[in-house]
Amino acid sequence: MKKYVHNDDAGAAVPPLAFARSEIGRRLADAMQSGSPSQRRLAEFVLRNPLRFAAWSIEDVARESGVSAPTISRFARELGHAGFAEFRAGIAGTLHAVVQSVEKLRDRMDEGAPETPWVEAPAQNLAMAGQGINAAQIAAVVRHIAAARTVYVMGFGMSAHVAALLTLGIQPFHAQVVNIVEYGGTEVAAGRLATIGAGDLLFAITFPRYASDVMHLTRYARDRKARVVGLTDSVASPLARYCDEVLLAPSTHPVLSSSAVAALAVVEAVAAALMLSDRENIDRAARLTEAISSYLHQTDNGGS
Repeated sequence: MKKYVHNDDAGAAVPPLAFARSEIGRRLADAMQSGSPSQRRLAEFVLRNPLRFAAWSIEDVARESGVSAPTISRFARELGHAGFAEFRAGIAGTLHAVVQSVEKLRDRMDEGAPETPWVEAPAQNLAMAGQGINAAQIAAVVRHIAAARTVYVMGFGMSAHVAALLTLGIQPFHAQVVNIVEYGGTEVAAGRLATIGAGDLLFAITFPRYASDVMHLTRYARDRKARVVGLTDSVASPLARYCDEVLLAPSTHPVLSSSAVAALAVVEAVAAALMLSDRENIDRAARLTEAISSYLHQTDNGGS
């Protein structure tokens, strides 16, 4: 059992998410893809716990990560450092810049600080998602959606609701969108995904607590040569290694297992960008509004 998934770092999940975007974070993400089992385990540990790693001794890291001290030293050298001490110093230096930017963000938020942490944590997640995902990423995802023969959308548990909203958002602008987890559980979802192949796109969504079925079915889609876009909380997420594109939405919450606020914002951004990517899509949206207008509540301007 993994011992090292912590959620109480100073700054919660915000520094790990920003840290993953740094040069050293990307090298660790590469190690998670192509390294040995122990290297993948250590890379995931650092990506999830960079603040702890920067403060701990090699013995502390070995105890908490389950990776031996000699393996940690060897991994540091393979990443281009002289040893563990230099590797840890590099992590600390990167975090210094990351934490400075996070503190600036918090200072701006504190000017109108929420009264309770139940509001503050999702608000921070939302703000960091906006900083972490750029227009080029969204544009790339939109191109993949537009080019796909069929777009399959997948999310289990709470992520099923995020998947449903994404499906509703992109359906008017794509000829074939299939939400594979609307009802029936894994068996039905697998059946709906059975014909996926080259030219198709799977948009997979998972957040802590991660659904193992998402990884199984995503691997199946990759094996069938489909393109995969993932929406998750970290490059250390088990979903990330199977994706061609990964959209990150912080999901830390002081009470709940995860917060969906940032994920919903990313979904809205994808849907809006898809609509605006093609003049015909804007016309489709106008026709859709016209078609359903008779079913919408109309304000009686003449009433008192």
